[in-house]
Amino acid sequence: MPLMPAERARSRVESLAVAGLDVPTFSLAATEVLRSALPFTAACMAPVDPATEILTGTVKWGGLTDNEDEIWAYHEYEREDLYDFRDVLQRPGAVLAVRHETGDDPRRSPRFAEFYEPTYGFADELRAGCRTDGVTWGFFALFRDGGGAFTPAEQAFASSVAPAFALGFRTGILAGAAEATLTAVEGPGVIVVAASGDVVQANPAAHARVADLPDGGDLDIGPLPFSLRTLVGSARMLAQGRTPRIPRARLRTRSGQWVVAHASPLLSRDGTGTDVVVTIEEARPPEIVPLVVAAFGLTSREQDVVALVLRGVDTAEIARTLHLSAYTVQDHLKSIFAKVGVRSRRELTAKVFFDQYAARLAAQESVGPSGWFTPSA
Repeated sequence: MPLMPAERARSRVESLAVAGLDVPTFSLAATEVLRSALPFTAACMAPVDPATEILTGTVKWGGLTDNEDEIWAYHEYEREDLYDFRDVLQRPGAVLAVRHETGDDPRRSPRFAEFYEPTYGFADELRAGCRTDGVTWGFFALFRDGGGAFTPAEQAFASSVAPAFALGFRTGILAGAAEATLTAVEGPGVIVVAASGDVVQANPAAHARVADLPDGGDLDIGPLPFSLRTLVGSARMLAQGRTPRIPRARLRTRSGQWVVAHASPLLSRDGTGTDVVVTIEEARPPEIVPLVVAAFGLTSREQDVVALVLRGVDTAEIARTLHLSAYTVQDHLKSIFAKVGVRSRRELTAKVFFDQYAARLAAQESVGPSGWFTPSA
């Protein structure tokens, strides 16, 4: 079957990226288009929290399953290797291929020698960081089990189409909010994970919160969801001094709520330890509003303007605060309204907060003295 021209494939992915699709739907459709121009055997699309660049899930294609998530997360976050996903961002074009990286000796990579080759029979891997407007929204990895290595031209094409994937991941964050159905969970979920990866302790709220995650399930019988397993691995990297980042990710649940999950290594008095505690709690607007605003594709200056609008600041005060003219502020507001799809400040405020409050308002919950919703009985 002849390959689709690169420019046409890139244009089709760009069209999918602005079609308002959720992340799984966009990822699978865009993967099929990508494969029509760049041959590969399997693929994994992985959105991230742009604040920490920690993977929040995966969409797999071509025979990859969730059964190997535990070993994949181990090799990505705990086993030292030649590179990981975040290292890709430092490469020219934010792309690399393992055979090119290793001088055609992929077994120099423990991930490849111990996992990819024996488990899948892969012969090469191409990774690309998906960035747009200077922000990372995800990654994708393409695999071949034959047919030669990924060429420099193919790597360049993957780099050129990666911003469209970033746009699709970013847009997908906002998709499906109106259909959310509230799941009532009281308090944070707390989970203790042993060195083996097994859950050794969990409070009652943890079961409900894990079940509500997009990749969640029964905490008693299933493995830890991948979106949390990446945090556990990152916490162990933190304990080893291999990363300065605090493992943290904002996740959209099946019921449409936003939660914040974070992980910390548990150390004994002598400073050693391998257990990790994971906490999942409901996100407050200050944690989510910046993510939602960024997902609309606003520039940094437009985001500054929106932050002040959401606080009820008028045009004159915005101009003074940001050292702009009132006319420039109005120009920014026009651009913001067009990107968000609203016509007024009131509509803008409603649109930005709707993702967080919709399920709560639909459940007719009241706002308590703290300024946050009080769970209904």
